[in-house]
Amino acid sequence: MPAPRRPIGGWLLVLCLLLLVWQPISFALVASSVLDRIPMRGVPLALILLTRVATTGFGVAAGLALLARRPAGVTLAKISLIATAALDVFVYSTPFFPSNRPPGDAPIYIAGSLVYCGVWLAYLVRSKRVRELERE
Repeated sequence: MPAPRRPIGGWLLVLCLLLLVWQPISFALVASSVLDRIPMRGVPLALILLTRVATTGFGVAAGLALLARRPAGVTLAKISLIATAALDVFVYSTPFFPSNRPPGDAPIYIAGSLVYCGVWLAYLVRSKRVRELERE
């Protein structure tokens, strides 16, 4: 009889909650504030929103897979974090997505996003708990 599987805990649980709760709420708040600008901003804004939907959905899938202790959840989480970082860099460094950031603050937002995603990626690569999950 195989040993019972431990529930997800610690920092991995925090990552799951960020992927499952924070990322969708954050996207919903941002999307709701810019939806009425699609007629004025056009296709580029609509494409960015659709890409954010896909990235958020990928993050939710990763969070669910991790909670279910599926080894592929780690790979999904890594892809989700990389996609999130890439999209944030694009959004913060181009004029296609409306914002009310002060001029010159884009590099700060880009750095924050890269640090956030980089720390979580480093955790996924280095964590003993994550390696055990991948071996299951």
